[in-house]
Amino acid sequence: MTETEKMLAGKIYDPMVDEIMAPQLQCIERLAAFNATLPSQMERRMALLREMLAECGENCYVEPPLRANWGGRNVHFGDGVYANFNLTCVDDADIYVGSHTMIGPNVTICTAAHPLSPALRAKGLQYNRPVRIGENVWIGACVTILPGVTIGDGSVIGAGSLVLRDIPPGVVAAGSPARVIRSVEGRAHDEPESEIPTPSP
Repeated sequence: MTETEKMLAGKIYDPMVDEIMAPQLQCIERLAAFNATLPSQMERRMALLREMLAECGENCYVEPPLRANWGGRNVHFGDGVYANFNLTCVDDADIYVGSHTMIGPNVTICTAAHPLSPALRAKGLQYNRPVRIGENVWIGACVTILPGVTIGDGSVIGAGSLVLRDIPPGVVAAGSPARVIRSVEGRAHDEPESEIPTPSP
């Protein structure tokens, strides 16, 4: 298998070989162009976003700067996705974000991991697991989502949380590691929250 085939198959591979680094460079240069756009250049910004991402639904918006290992090439956005400042997508594998999901500032979504073996890590090897975020999810500020995680539709992840494992649909989860606190049901849709979900000490 080539290193690219290993990467796509979720196997341990060497990310520093030319067959991977050459196309990756093209992707991150386009990302640099996106991050350099002025607020008045919204049409160009949106055109670059649609070129960069694997999928970009209608009415998506990403506040620059965006950081991504592959410049968003493996990021899939549904319709109406909003991402605030400093979203980091370690998109060595696919990242799926469902329609109408909101992502707060300084969120990190990781798909890449490294072997536990020091000998393999010394060689710079890694492997990847996709991340799936459902529809109408709210990811609070400064959340970190680790490889292989799935977050169900309609859930809320409290600010500063570390998401190590799957989160079911329709719940509020927070903490480090994130745990389910309660259901999102039982509150009137037009009633403001009495408190913002944040991690427990």
